[in-house]
Formats: sequence, C-alpha cells, structure tokens
Amino acid sequence: MVSKAPVYAAIDVGTNSFHLIIASVNNRGMMQVILREKEMVRLGSGSGDMKYIQKDAMERGVKALQNFAELARSKNSEIKAVATSAVREALNRDEFLNLVKEKTGIEIEVVSGAEEGRLIYIGAIHALPIYNQKVFILDIGGGSTETIIGQDGEIRYVHSEKIGSIRLTNRFNLDGNITNEQIKECRDYIKGCWTPILKRIYSIGFETVVCTSGTILNIAAMSLSMNKENIPDIINGLTVTKSRMLEVIDKILDAKTLTDRQNLPGMDPNRADIIVAGSLILEQALIQLNIEKILISSFALREGIVFDTIQKKEALQKFHHLSRLRFETIYSICQEYKVNLIHSEHVKEISLKLFDDLQSLHRLGYAERELLEAAALLHDIGYHISHDQHHKHSYYIISHCIMPGFTNPESEIIANIARYHRKSHPKKKHENFENLPDNKKNIVRVLAGILRIAEGIDRRQMQVIKDVKAEIANNEINIALFPVLNEQNPDIELWGANRRKLLLQETFNLPVNIYLANKN
Repeated sequence: MVSKAPVYAAIDVGTNSFHLIIASVNNRGMMQVILREKEMVRLGSGSGDMKYIQKDAMERGVKALQNFAELARSKNSEIKAVATSAVREALNRDEFLNLVKEKTGIEIEVVSGAEEGRLIYIGAIHALPIYNQKVFILDIGGGSTETIIGQDGEIRYVHSEKIGSIRLTNRFNLDGNITNEQIKECRDYIKGCWTPILKRIYSIGFETVVCTSGTILNIAAMSLSMNKENIPDIINGLTVTKSRMLEVIDKILDAKTLTDRQNLPGMDPNRADIIVAGSLILEQALIQLNIEKILISSFALREGIVFDTIQKKEALQKFHHLSRLRFETIYSICQEYKVNLIHSEHVKEISLKLFDDLQSLHRLGYAERELLEAAALLHDIGYHISHDQHHKHSYYIISHCIMPGFTNPESEIIANIARYHRKSHPKKKHENFENLPDNKKNIVRVLAGILRIAEGIDRRQMQVIKDVKAEIANNEINIALFPVLNEQNPDIELWGANRRKLLLQETFNLPVNIYLANKN
C-alpha cells in the first residue's frame, strides 16, 4: 500500500497581501495543490517607512490568519508561516507576533531578505525547467525587492533592497492622482538605491530571467489583455518580451488617476493603487539589465516554503545532522571567524551524544538537535573579538550574521545557546533571553545546559574524553566520561564538566552526577 504524502500549509505573511497554499508533494517531487487563498491585508500601509505595524493592519492580519489557520487545520496540515519585509522591519513586530500566536496558534518565523530570496528561488525552480540554467529571479514585493542568481539549485547571489510597491507608494504618494514630477522623483530614487546592485548583477551575468510577484503577474496579464489574448487562471511559463512590458508600464504611467488605472484592460482593481511604484521598479530592471524577455513563475515564496520544509525534514530524518545548506552556512561562518574546529567538532559530538541519551527527558526533536549542533560549532566564535566575555561576543556575531538556510528566530535561538555556554545562566534581566517566547526559552535552557557540560568536558581543548554516556535512573542524571587510554589524566575535564552542570540540574530539577568510567 502506498503511503499518503503529508499535507503542508505554507503562509506568506507579506507586506501587501497574505498568501496561503495547502499542498502535498509526492515522491517524484510533484506538488499537488489542495487549496490556495489570498487576503489583501496591506500590513505595511500607513506606516511611514514601515517602522510600525498600525493597529488596524494588525487586526486585518490576525483575522486573515485566523481564517487561514481554520482552513489548514481542516485539511490536517502542518502550518509553516513566514513573514517578510513589513514584519522584519517593524519596531513593534513582537506585539504582532505574540497577538497572532495568542489568537491563531500560529508561530510566524521572520526571515531575512537573503533567506526570503533563497525560498523564492526554491519555489521558482520547482515551477519551471530552469534548474541547470544560470537564472536571474526578480521578485517585487510590497516592502522590498529580492534579486537572486542561482544555478544547479545553489544560490550564486542574493540581495534584498528596500524598494517595494507599498513602500514607494507611501513615500511618493502614488496611490491616487499622480503627476509626472512624482513619477520622476520615484524613478530617480529607485535608480539611486538600486543601480549599484543592478550593475553587480549585470557583471555576474545570467542566461534566463524569471519574474514572480503580484506586480509582475498583473503586468503580464495586462500585456495579454491589451493584445486581445486570453488570460489563463494561472500564468506560469509565459514568456513576455521587454517591449510589451514597457508598453504596459507606459500605459500605467499615463493613467494619472486611480480610476483611469483601474479601468486599464487586465488591471487588478485591488492593485491599481500600488501598481505605479511596482511598474517603476520593473522598468529599471528591464532597462539597466538589458533584459529582452522574461519568464513568468507562478511559484514563489509560499511554494518555496513547502519544498524547503519537506527537504529539511527528509534531511533530518535520513541523515540526523545539519542539512547541506545549513552545514555549508555554519562551516563558512566558522572559517570566516577562524573557529578552532577541532575543539568545536569535539564539543558538537559530545553535545549530540548527550542530547540523544537524554531524549526521553527533554523530548525535543530533530529540529532542536540541529540548533544544538549549530550552536556547538559556533559557541566560541566570540574569540574573534576578544577572549574576555567571548560568550557575549558569540551571541552578537551569530545574531547579526546572515545565515542562509536558517530563519531569524532559529538564528536567535542558536545565538542564545552559544551565549550561555559559560558564565551566567539565562536571567530575566537579559534582554536577549527575555525577548524569546516561553517555549523557546525552555529550548535554550535545555540545549545550553547540555552545551555547557560538553564544553567543560573538553576544558583543555585536548579531546582527552573520547565518549560519554548519559542515563536517567532513580530520578538522577548520570553521565559517564570515557577517557582516551594512555592519555593525560582526565581530572581537569571531570572538574570542568562538574563546574558546568548546574544549569542542566536547574532546568530538570534533577541531580546530575558526572564521573569517570572505568578505563578497562
């Protein structure tokens, strides 16, 4: 009997609109879409340069996500929600995230611009036969525009620029009547912000251009409509020439009132108020990169979330260690900051052994095991700044690194685990710890408690202890240390481990006994 593919719900919490896709992926990598929904929330509207999410926008967002959650749960699907520019930049984002969690049960992961670009690329390569091509992908969002170059499933270049259809509409008041002066000011602003990036992209080069996002899909639909062609329900794989795109853009810019724009053939009336800004962004890409034609992808971020979630689960379950992209990210950072990998690798192996042996106690899974693995490899990265307080420097570096393959919340947890590998335990007065959700605080306590002991076990960074075994018996945690035979006396390692056991004891409210196993 063939097992049924699990169902996933991916939610794109965007600046302009929220998108839901509920789908499964079969063993051949084909996506079966069960349901798609879209809500025009305008989370980034009316907030200046998107520094705050306004109360009415929060209410719209929560309502949309309540509906999405009900739909997802009706299909028994696992929910993965990702937030982009508007939430990423908002100073009151925690208020919104906590409200969503309280009202819907959904935990939103906020991703960096680079991670957003990576997920868009994953979505696009599953929509079009472009995997082996050197492809340039353009995604114009409400708050930011992502540019990606990828080939053979790998990202060669990714950038997120703070120019988006809502952001520029707000800045230049382009939602109602517009003038040529406003158009010029916005066009000049885009050139000033974006020209260095476009020059970089042009110098890297590409074979194929793929465009995603509502702005570009609407302009492509308008191109079909203006040429008396039928508009399909899903525009995927459509090729549109530069001349036809620029023709549509000219018509949009010539329509000086909102009503005029709404009446343009093929125009989505709900997008007419932000289409001018989006058109000007696309115009610059077409001209400066000398693009002759584009390929439309109907898959983007939300589809990328589904495929990425499945790939991570398969990698964790099959290999029980960091997936390839995450592995490459962590080791690249280690190399950049000259981490002592012999020590860090040893601490990692001990940490993971303790994690596995204590699984019945902490009941954490593969995902948390990955976070511990990453934190163990990076825990001493703060030495790059100074030996003194290096645990605090480790937190700073990790939390400010661009980490492809990891979401912002995951990076923050990794940074916190590394922060508490020595010295102080997590405290309420520590802002970095207190800002975490309660369930994440517990994860940090457990994993940092394990990492502290593992670090103590390699106190002299000489790998004197070759293995460990942890057992739970009589309401006690017993950890045996197995030294390398005929090596130095391991008393310092035993002492170091016992000095670091208090956090694990406090977390589980159980005594921790650490001792040397018999050498024979």
